[in-house]
Parts: sequence; C-alpha cells; structure tokens
Amino acid sequence: MNLPRCAVLDDYQGVALSSADWSPLAGRVEVRVLREHLTDRDALVAAVEDCEFLVVMRERTPVDAVLLDRLPRLRLIVTSGLRNASVDVAAARARGITVCGTASSSEPPTELTWALLLGLARHVTTEARALREGGPWQSTVGADLAGRTLGLVGLGKIGGRVARIGLAFGMDVQAWSPNLTEERAAEHGVRLAKDRRELLGSSDFVSLHLVLSDRTRGLIGEPELRAMRPSAYLVNTSRAGLVDGGALLRALREGWIAGAGLDVFETEPLPADDPLRTLPNVLALPHLGYVTEGNYGRYFGQAVEDIEAYLAGTPVRELS
Repeated sequence: MNLPRCAVLDDYQGVALSSADWSPLAGRVEVRVLREHLTDRDALVAAVEDCEFLVVMRERTPVDAVLLDRLPRLRLIVTSGLRNASVDVAAARARGITVCGTASSSEPPTELTWALLLGLARHVTTEARALREGGPWQSTVGADLAGRTLGLVGLGKIGGRVARIGLAFGMDVQAWSPNLTEERAAEHGVRLAKDRRELLGSSDFVSLHLVLSDRTRGLIGEPELRAMRPSAYLVNTSRAGLVDGGALLRALREGWIAGAGLDVFETEPLPADDPLRTLPNVLALPHLGYVTEGNYGRYFGQAVEDIEAYLAGTPVRELS
C-alpha cells in the first residue's frame, strides 16, 4: 500500500520528530524531515514533489503560486502559527489545497526582545568575548534601564508584554502605532506618543512590534532613524521589512544610533557576507524569537493533529 507522504521543511536543529508525538501517523503517513534549507527551487521541488503534505516552519521557505504549480500532488500545507505571509493561502485554495495552522505563544518573542535589549544595554557580547579571550577586564560602561524611556512601535499581544516588563524595570514606557488610542495605551499603563517621529526622538530604546503589511513596510526609514538619539538603540524581533535596510546600515555605520538588536532579516538565513554579521554595534541572532521547546511542542504537536484531522475529512485550524 502506498502511503501519503509528508515532508517537514527546514528542521534546522533536527528536533521536529522529537518535539512531538508523531505515532498517531504511523502506518498512515510516510514522514520525512529536511534539515537543510533549500534556496534553489529546482532542488526543493525535487525533494518534495512526491508529497501530499507539507509542514512548514514560519517563513523559512516561501510557498507561492509558482511553487504550488510545480507540486501537483500537494493536498495539505501545515504552517506553524495561525498567520504566515510567505504562504499564498488564496493560491493554495484555488488549487484545492487545504492550509492549516497551529497555536503560537507570544511569550518567547517577548523574552527574546528583552535578551537583545539587555545585551545591548550592558554590552554583554563585547564583555563576554573579552573575558573568554583574555581581553580587558571591564572595557565598557552599560546603559541604565531604570528611569530611561522605552518606545514601543506596536502595542499588541507581544508589545503589551514587553511594556509590562519595561515598567517592572522602572522605565518610562511610551507607545505608538497607526491605530493605537490613548485608552488602549492606558490599559497597559503606558502613554501614547503623538506620532512615530516623536516616539523615536524621545526614546532611549525603541522596540518594533507590528505586523508587516503594505501599510507598515519601510515604516522606519532614514528620516525616522535620523530622528533617534545617537545614544539610542533599536530592537527588531518583528519583521525586517518594517525598517529600510539600507538606511539602517548607514545609521549603524555613521553613528546616527548607538546600535541595534536584530532577530529578523530580509533574507534568511542571513548571507555569510552580510555586513550585519560584523558591525560592532549590532547584536544579531538567527531568528530565534519563536524557537523554544514550548513553541516547538505546540507547532509540531498540532501539525500532527492537523494531518490527522485532514485524513479524517474534518480539517481544523484552517487558514483563509
């Protein structure tokens, strides 16, 4: 008997099968895992063209109409999270392909936002490297958080959590987003900035927490970066497209801002020769915001549930 085949893409750490119980699919679905990120479309098609099911992790591999046309056997796409801009859901539905998602927790990206912010403020990588390599004992002076201003661009589920932690540190927290009201800001105990330029110009730390859309792409460009203080830091754990990448490079090289903490990039994995890998005032991580044991358990556990439900003819968590 020929079983339907399922490919799990981009399992960088090799933990997809150990993060959840896949036994409900035993004898019903043939599951294979691809650890290597395949940027070449021909190689990707060759690897999965015999599959009826795909499990994709966040935006690691875009699944657009052109790719779908080359995968005529495909019947189900499962993505981690309930929103994935890199999956063309409309194109999938037009081809009779079901797209389902999973739950995702907002705690992990909140925690990583603070890992980056604290790492920048206290020059953690510089001092840790010096200690490990026998360098100078205390070569930097850290920035205080208490009494400083934290500016949040976006005050949704993650931004609201970041705000509460900032308040716990004794920071003055302000927020702005296109639709944010004074009442909503007050519910989180923060004040509403008049506009994004005012927020950027009056904050010591700026953290981005908006959904990427046509409306928000490039929201932080050269004028906004120049409005920031030379002592200020920018943290982006949301989406790289919120910031004009060329302007950010100039800002970091020319000292418009003190530094940036980045977990998201226009091209991922980040090319080996990208200057963001070597700029001394950048603390960069390889998109780890959602990468935790708890989230992986949700993603892959519910991926199994999604496949089971599809096989039963009753898909769950369908995206539209």
